This record gives sequence, C-alpha cells and structure tokens, in this order.
Amino acid sequence: MQKFTEIITHYHKSVVLVFMALTILSAVMIPFVTVNYNINDYLPEDSPSMVAVDVLEEEFGSPMQNARVMIEDVSVQEALTYKDRLEAIEGVSDVTWLDDVVDLRTPLELVDEGMLETYYQDRYAIIEMTIQEGEELAITDEIYELIGEENALVGDAIDTAVSQQMAFTETLFAALLLVPIIIIILILSTTSWVEPLFFLTAIGVSVLINLGTNIFIGEVSFVTNSVAPILQLAVALDYAIFLLHSFSDQRKTDSNPVTAMQKAVRQSFPAIAASAATTFFGFMALAVMEFEIGADLGLNLVKGIALSFISVVVFLPALTVWLFKWIDKTQHKPMFPQFRNVGKRVVKVRYFSIVLVALIIFPAYLAQQETSFIYGIGEQPEDTRLGADEVKVNEVFGQSTPIVLLVPRGDVPRELSLEQDLLAIPEVDSIMSYNELIGSMIPQEHLDESMTEAFLSENYSQLILYTETESEGDEAFAVVEEVKSYAGAYYGDGFHALGESVSLYDIKDIVLDDNRAVNIMTVIAIGAVIMVTFRSLLLPVILLVTIQSSVWINLAVPYVTDTPLVYIGYLVVGTVQLAATVDYAILFTENFMENRKRMPARAAIIDTVNNKTFSISISAAILSSVGFILFLTSTNPIIGSIGLLIGRGALLAFLMVLFLLPAILLVGDRLVEKLTYKTDFYKERD
Repeated sequence: MQKFTEIITHYHKSVVLVFMALTILSAVMIPFVTVNYNINDYLPEDSPSMVAVDVLEEEFGSPMQNARVMIEDVSVQEALTYKDRLEAIEGVSDVTWLDDVVDLRTPLELVDEGMLETYYQDRYAIIEMTIQEGEELAITDEIYELIGEENALVGDAIDTAVSQQMAFTETLFAALLLVPIIIIILILSTTSWVEPLFFLTAIGVSVLINLGTNIFIGEVSFVTNSVAPILQLAVALDYAIFLLHSFSDQRKTDSNPVTAMQKAVRQSFPAIAASAATTFFGFMALAVMEFEIGADLGLNLVKGIALSFISVVVFLPALTVWLFKWIDKTQHKPMFPQFRNVGKRVVKVRYFSIVLVALIIFPAYLAQQETSFIYGIGEQPEDTRLGADEVKVNEVFGQSTPIVLLVPRGDVPRELSLEQDLLAIPEVDSIMSYNELIGSMIPQEHLDESMTEAFLSENYSQLILYTETESEGDEAFAVVEEVKSYAGAYYGDGFHALGESVSLYDIKDIVLDDNRAVNIMTVIAIGAVIMVTFRSLLLPVILLVTIQSSVWINLAVPYVTDTPLVYIGYLVVGTVQLAATVDYAILFTENFMENRKRMPARAAIIDTVNNKTFSISISAAILSSVGFILFLTSTNPIIGSIGLLIGRGALLAFLMVLFLLPAILLVGDRLVEKLTYKTDFYKERD
C-alpha cells in the first residue's frame, strides 16, 4: 500500500490525464449504447411466453400486434381510408380491421355482434397493427401526425415510445436538479467551497466511464439507464467523502500534502474497501435473477461501484495532490451545526427504541408480503397523451386484452370444442380463428393461402381471444390460468400462449422465485463481508437486522396506504436499499469498536453518535434526495416507484442506525465482546 500511494502521488498529473482521456472516450461512446425499453425482452428465453413468441414469428412470419388506433366519428369507408394510410407508413405492418374478418358487402346488421363490436361501434373504429421494434418513437410520431389530437393511439409499442421519449429529458432534468442539491449538501458539510467539486469530479468520472463501457455489454435496460448513474453517484460519494475527510485530518499533523495524502489513502482504505465490498456483493446478488432486468441493473451497478472505488483510491488522490491549493484558498467556516448532545438522548431512549422496532417489525414483515403488485410498467397518468388515449379507448370499447393460442393444426373437431369452452369463460368476449371467420365446414386445402395465412401455418392454428380484462391483476391472471388449463386439457404441452397478460403472468411467476433467491444471496453476501471486516459472529446479525428492519418498514408502506407497488421496484429496492445503506451501520460500528477499546460501552456509544451522526446524515440526505428527485421527475411508473422507495428507505435506514443500532450495541455489549475475535475492549464497566 505504501508503494501504491507513492506511485499515485508521484505521477499524479499522468494519472489525472489518463482518467480524463478515458472519461472523454467513454462520453463519446455513450450515445452509441443501445437502450432496450421492452420489459418482456428480459424474460428468460425458455419461459413459456418467450418460446411462444419465437414459434409465432417462425410459423406466421410476424410478431403479435402491439398497437391500436381508435378513429372517432367515421363511416366504414372512412375507416378503410385510415387503414390504407396507416399501412403506407414505413415500419407499420399487419394492419387489421373489420374488412379482414368479415365480408363488408354483408350488411353490418348481419355481422356477428361480438365480432363487429371488436372493431366498429357507434361510428368508432379500432384498427390494430404491428409497429417495428426499435423504431417505436419515430413511427408513433408519424401516426400521431396522421390521426391528430382527437383520435387515440394505445398499445405496448406506445408505452415503449413514451419511455424512449422521456428517458433522456427526464434523466437530464433529474441530474440538473440533483447536482445543485448535492453541491449544497456538501458545501454545508465541508469547510471548502471547491471540495464538493472534487467529490463530484471523482465520482462523475467513474459514472461516465461506466455509462460509456456499457457499449461492450451490447445493450442496457431503460431501468438501468435511468437509475444506475444517479444511484452510483449517490452511493459512491461516501468513498470520496471518507478519503478527503481523512486527508483533512492528516494535514493537521503533516503540512506536506503529498505525504498527508499517502497516509490518508492508507488510513481510509479499509473503510472504503469494506463499504464498497458490501455494496458490490449486495448488487451482485441481483445477477441471480431469472428476470434479467434485475441482472442487467445489478451488473451495471457492480461495474459502477468497482469503477468508483478505483476512481476514489487512484484518481481522487492524484487530483487532490495536483490541485490541493484550491482547497486551501477557498476555506470557509463550518456551516452545519455539530451533533454534540444527540448521543445522550439516544442512550436515554435505547429501550424504547428496541421495544418500538420489535413491535413494528413483525407486522411490517407480514405487510410487505401482502402488498398488491404491478408486474408491468403500470398505468400512464391521465394528464399524458397516452394516459388520456387509454381512457378514451376503454370508454368506447372497454378493457380488451388479446390472448393468442397456437394449437397443433389438423384436428378441426378438437379446435371447435376448445373454442366453445373458451367462449364459455365470462371474460372472453370473442374469438378470431379460421373456424369462426371462414367456417369449419370449408376444407382448408381448397382455399387460397392468402385467405388462411393469418390463422393457419404449416404446423399450427392460431386462435385470438379478446378478453374483457386489464393486462394484469387477479382477474387477468385467473383468465390466463383458465385459458391455459383448457388448452392443456385438449393438447397437453403441445400448445403455446402469448400476449401482454400472458407475459406478465410469466413475469409474476419468475419474480416471486427471484425475490427469495435475491434476498438470501444479498443477506449472505453482505453478512459475510461484515463478518470478515469485524471478525465477529454477532455484528453481522446486528447490522443486518438494523438495515433489514428499515427495508421491511419501507416496503410495508404501500400495503398500509393501499397503493399497488411496481414489483420491479420492490425487488430491486429490497436489495439496493440494504446494499447502499448498510454503509451507515458499518461506519457507525467501526467507530464504536475503536471507541470501545478506550472507554466503557455507554461513553463509547455517546461519543460515536455525537461524532458520526453528521457524516451519516449527509450520506442519507444525498441518497434520499436522489430517490425523491427520481420519483418527482419520472413519468415512468417503474422509475418513479424505485425512486420513492430509495428516498424513503434512506431516511428510514438513517433513523434505524441513529436509534436502533446504538441501542442494540449498548444492550448487547457483553455478547458482542464474546462473539468477536480479539476485541480488546476497555475493561472497566459502567
């Protein structure tokens, strides 16, 4: 370590220039990183709905339709004109309307009522289509230009387009709000006007390198692209704060900034390494998720933490040695009050703190397991174009979520029997199939392929069920289960089902298993790091109970307030909050264990609370600000949900570390001593 610090400080200009070059190169690469906005793409490839998508494209040559246009106050002929104009848009395919399922020479009064109302009623026409993946935003804009403000456009592709449109502007807006807030917090917590810029530069460099190097991964999810950079900034700032605070302390006894920095790196390295390790392995647990959006975020955060660690122990010391004079020239008096009497108050309420949390924690654990979840993106706000359009379509045509069944071709009587059973499901409004539209009595081989290709492939018959449910929820998932049950009774494992509700049903099944795996991996990984850091069997339990309590209370709030929670937010934040805020508990406990070597338990706790409340509150304030700004600036329900949980979670973790952790350490002092290797505690007891 001595040699390492000497090299960094001796070649400090070269180190800074190398990092600057890497940062510029990475910044140039950022626009070329592909961002995936389709949540269904993160299902495992062997999941039933993903297999079904592959079969559909292989057999029928096109994916499932992903957009619908509703045209107001049009005749049949006017609707056909709109259909033709939609078909003419490049990137729009498989445009379907009433003329594709019935002969329009037939009077509408004689058309099957259920079929007619699927596409046309009260002079409203609903036209279905497929928008090319990857071009959603440009094509959606072109469709809007065609249909105007009075008509509506809805569907998965539009969700994707909205996410694409808002991602960059909202992330930029969040950053523009966040950076000044962080600078203000850091100015209040330091004694130099430029020191906060050193913090932000060190972590900002690692954030840009992380974003740019994503180009070697291939693509990242929209969740990762929106959340990871800001979260990395908030979490890793602690490392920079640890180092520069240590540098400031060393300079009080060593006037040479080079040797003072060398000592500061060696002194702060264990704390920075322990903090980074818990966060690193906590985020690594996300990599075990089958639902790969968590693994995508986890990999990016792990890479970000590693880069932040390297930046703080290599780049920041070099930058500080080069420009330390600016810190000296811009000194100011402390602006934040010191917490000198907090320790005694915390000790006085120690038993109350333990009892209060003990009374809350079990109900909170049960409540967070009973929260109602949203497994997709969720509803768009009604004050947005998409949200308003969804309301319009639902008011005229009602909720309609299609489910596609692919069943083995050839056994017409079996298909007819299955269709009758499916139509008996109350939520199934109508079915489109060869038998329904052309007729089972007409031999398939006698018809031109153009008449059958929509419903018959070489190996499969396609049945499209229109269900009167939302895309997810208890009712929608019950219909999916019933449809699969009927299809399984007739065809065993030989059928395939797909559609938005089917994909979300698969996500639900997968993430429930993911939750258990991720939680176990997170606790084991962080517990192991804490055990090695403190060489203790009991301290990992105490620290994990402290932070996990805040996680459970945080995740119980949606149940108490009867607010559905986006499940990705629940799953990710359970890990992120634990990994990101356990640093507070580690920092507190490290100081307590040092104090305990030279003073009794009560005095050690009081001194630790007085000295560490300030630094922990700064970290919590920054992470909480990040969360709440994400919540306030994002129109994407997933990003907003993650932001709210992170913001609230950071505050709860701070309160737990301030009140519960000191109480447990003080009450359990003798056990901590017995179950920790070579504590060398001060022997005199209170």
